[in-house]
Amino acid sequence: MMNLPHQGAAQAPIAVFAYRRPEHLRRTLDSLMQCRGFAGSPVFVFCDGPKNDAERDVVQATRDVARAMLGDRADYRFSDINRGLSVSVISGVEEVLKEHDRVIVVEDDLLLDDRFLNFMNEALDTYVGTESVFQVSGYMFAVPELRATSSAIFLPFTVSWGWATWKRAWDRFDPVATGWETLKTDRRLRHRFNLDGAYDYATMLIRQMAGLRDSWAVRWYWTVFKANGLVLFPPTSLVRNTGFDGSGSHGRGRLRSFSQDASSNSKCNSD
Repeated sequence: MMNLPHQGAAQAPIAVFAYRRPEHLRRTLDSLMQCRGFAGSPVFVFCDGPKNDAERDVVQATRDVARAMLGDRADYRFSDINRGLSVSVISGVEEVLKEHDRVIVVEDDLLLDDRFLNFMNEALDTYVGTESVFQVSGYMFAVPELRATSSAIFLPFTVSWGWATWKRAWDRFDPVATGWETLKTDRRLRHRFNLDGAYDYATMLIRQMAGLRDSWAVRWYWTVFKANGLVLFPPTSLVRNTGFDGSGSHGRGRLRSFSQDASSNSKCNSD
């Protein structure tokens, strides 16, 4: 555990991913725009295309929300076809990292504490040259032992609820999850990948590689895991997930149990 140095952090570009939830996106953007440091941050908005004619109006309404709230502040990357969550996120992150050396990623079901961008930018600056650090997380689990600390902490796994990375780390992303088959036979490896039995990520990855899921995140975790990489987490969560209301295209299953409100003085607790 360590204190995060406070530096004059550069403002990383923010990639916002949306699809068909205009009101969720409105709340996410409202919290994002109230973050300290937002004014100097480049913003990219990615919106997936409709799966069918029935979705066209709500997808368009979602895009209208983005344009109405951000205006000329953002670079809009709207897909004419439905690419799916994984392709949308992977290709969107890659697009931003072709132009910048870092990116902050926000999906449309998150509420952000007003300190979120400051934490992400300071961490991105501080650990830009530390090869073992693959990601910065804005989310933190409810861990009673850490509630009294003001220190950030490194953990050996990823979280997709408000995160950031560098080009040098994302260049190592392995979308085909090389070696994933060993999870079927190596019980010790599987137990370690599952955070000593805390969550069955191994089954998630096996189902992903069998074509039964659409998750970029579990493949990113596998990439970091194989490299013995680290993720920096804040002492208290700067993100709250609001996507467990049935509005999303992908159920989060047992991840509901990982949900945690941020501290009581944060934007995250404002509905």
